[in-house]
Amino acid sequence: MNATTTTTTMFEYRARDRSGGIHAGMMEGSSSAAVASALREKGYVPLRVDEKRTSALDKQLSIPGFKKKVKPKEVAIFSRQLATMVNSGLTLVRSLTILEEQTENPLFCKIISQVRQHVEQGSSLSSALDSYSGTFNHLYVSMIRAGEVGGALDETLVRLADTLESSVRLRSKVKSAMAYPIVVLSLIVLIVSGMLLFVVPIFKNMYDDLGGSLPLPTQMLINVSGFLTTFWWLFLGLAVGGITAFRRWKSSDAGKVSWDRLKLRAPIFGKLVQKVAISRFARTFSVLSRTGVPVLQALDIVAATAGNALVGEAINDVQASVKRGESLAGPLSRHEVFPPMVTHMMAVGEETGALDTMLSKVADFYDNEVDDTVSALTSLIEPLLIVVMGVAVGGILIALYLPMFNIANLIQQ
Repeated sequence: MNATTTTTTMFEYRARDRSGGIHAGMMEGSSSAAVASALREKGYVPLRVDEKRTSALDKQLSIPGFKKKVKPKEVAIFSRQLATMVNSGLTLVRSLTILEEQTENPLFCKIISQVRQHVEQGSSLSSALDSYSGTFNHLYVSMIRAGEVGGALDETLVRLADTLESSVRLRSKVKSAMAYPIVVLSLIVLIVSGMLLFVVPIFKNMYDDLGGSLPLPTQMLINVSGFLTTFWWLFLGLAVGGITAFRRWKSSDAGKVSWDRLKLRAPIFGKLVQKVAISRFARTFSVLSRTGVPVLQALDIVAATAGNALVGEAINDVQASVKRGESLAGPLSRHEVFPPMVTHMMAVGEETGALDTMLSKVADFYDNEVDDTVSALTSLIEPLLIVVMGVAVGGILIALYLPMFNIANLIQQ
């Protein structure tokens, strides 16, 4: 028995509904006639059905490493605009159509189009979004599902937009704190490597011509330069191999826990990592509690989106505690990543029935703490890195020019 395979293609269409309104979008089908027939079944009058052409840009984006992604900021804007339109009385399908037309990211535009098609075919918004987990994560889909069940989709979308925007701001602050030292350290490595590979050998040849003995710092610098120039391939291989091995170790379960523990104990950045983790935990848990997501399901989502293995372990303890009928805050006090203030505020929130409010206050507090920590780190790291660069480059220059003080004697010899 032979199986028949049907190939579907994406078509762009324009159609008129019964009230005379014009609709435009994309639909998959085996042919333009099949798409036109599907539009008629939905009550539309097809005006134009054309096969979607693949541009050179689309082909470029399909190359691994060049594919454009949907940024969290774009998802936040999408949520805010969708909430505004739904709250204004527009239907969900029409709102998605408008967002599809005005979205500049071609990948996100295609996703919105396909979500709209699923909704048109009778699927709920949460089910349609669940097919695109790379763009809409478990937290997003669960909150949309809770909003649909509670009949407050527009309010849920507003909360989602607030949460995503807070997450984007938090990530931007951390990146700004990390970007400067990474750039400066990379610059130091490039400058020192360039001097060792290209500048020092020139001075070595000059000193060889002059003869005589060299000062110990100069001789050590020349030896390091000679070794690096001869065995550069070994250093490159070790660097690539080390980075690859580190990434594999960090992606393993044991490595992830160890790496997250090391980050929390880092002398300068440890406190920042801890505050970011607590803020993300509190913000996510607060929004889920306020939206009406069941506690155990909310804890699953928070554990999956915590971004830190130690926070995930603490949440697993909380889940076990809740299943035994105990409190939420108790197990957190046994984990050093959560300061006493957080556990006490959660305990008060449980006692007063205002857990979501307390968690929101905790998140706001630690957001402000992240701001202050980033400012302090920036003020501290900038002069330290300038000193490091000065010592590294200045040390090489001093070592190179030490023989110059004795150059007259060398020339006479």
